[in-house]
Amino acid sequence: MTHSENLENVHVASVSPIIAPQDLKAKSPLTDTARATVLEGRKVVEDILAGRDSRLLMITGPCSIHNVEQAHEYARRLSQLHHTYLDQMYIIMRVYVDKPRTTVGWRGFLQDPDMDFTNDFQKGLELTRELMLHINEMGMPVATELLDPFIPQYIDELLTWGAIGARTTESQTHRAMSSGVSVPVGFKNSTEGNVQIAVDAILSAKKPHSFLGIDQQGRAAVIGTQGNPYGHVILRGGRGGPNFDEASVQSTAALLQKAGLLPNILVDCSHHNSNYDHNKQLIAMDSILEQRAKGQNQVVGVMLESNLEGGKQSIPTDHSQLKYGVSVTDACLSWEATEVLLADTYQRMGQARVVTV
Repeated sequence: MTHSENLENVHVASVSPIIAPQDLKAKSPLTDTARATVLEGRKVVEDILAGRDSRLLMITGPCSIHNVEQAHEYARRLSQLHHTYLDQMYIIMRVYVDKPRTTVGWRGFLQDPDMDFTNDFQKGLELTRELMLHINEMGMPVATELLDPFIPQYIDELLTWGAIGARTTESQTHRAMSSGVSVPVGFKNSTEGNVQIAVDAILSAKKPHSFLGIDQQGRAAVIGTQGNPYGHVILRGGRGGPNFDEASVQSTAALLQKAGLLPNILVDCSHHNSNYDHNKQLIAMDSILEQRAKGQNQVVGVMLESNLEGGKQSIPTDHSQLKYGVSVTDACLSWEATEVLLADTYQRMGQARVVTV
């Protein structure tokens, strides 16, 4: 049979078997310390979403992970602040390893840990699980974006919070996956700024679904879900501009209530809410704190993109030229700016609580 007569895998270059979830977990098993971190983190986030906990959920960390050593250093620093500010806000670290792309580009640490387009997926899986396990062992809860529907089988028990991105919130596959994952899930508004899409996603994810995935042995399987009651909206702005302002928040809360949902909103201070200027994340954060000071608590959490050093860099061919602690995707706040912002947030949260009490 000639190539032109072949009817399957016409455009497939290779098929490579990969480690089964149960085997990866045997290599990096969940420890008692990590288990305690995840259990506590999930309970706190669920309580915040249910209105039983008035603390501010604060999700901060690099736009994307690209270096294990640097991720460890960031986690060590953030863990200290997590425990220092625990009475006013609950800090979770962004450990984003799978990056969606509008066209093409580096797909993230999970798929291409060597950043050379060799796409050593198994190495990425192993390093990702080890990294998330280590961060949890520091007492630092982990948040990530859920992009590939197979990945939760490898890392689900290491997560405290998950996000569905602006490009995938409308995807039926991602809504079904979200209905089965073990963590609260935030759904971003679309890249155009459409919030109704995120509300619809929450409604969908609350219901039972079935979708194709893999089991713990790595075999193709039909995954049946019970539905996830902890969905919420993430406002990240859109092509029309930011949507962290009071009017946008109130409009979103009204959409949620009209759908019979709790008006739980998390504001992503980056992306279109900062016009992709990392320093303007402070403007969005200031607005949210002002809104909460007025007693408007629909915004239950915020997200920041922060790294050891500020700004961003391109990925050079010679990786020895990479600047330490600088993002290779979206520009991030520096650690120094992050420390100041979190200290200010803690103080203002305390003042707001005194006023309302």
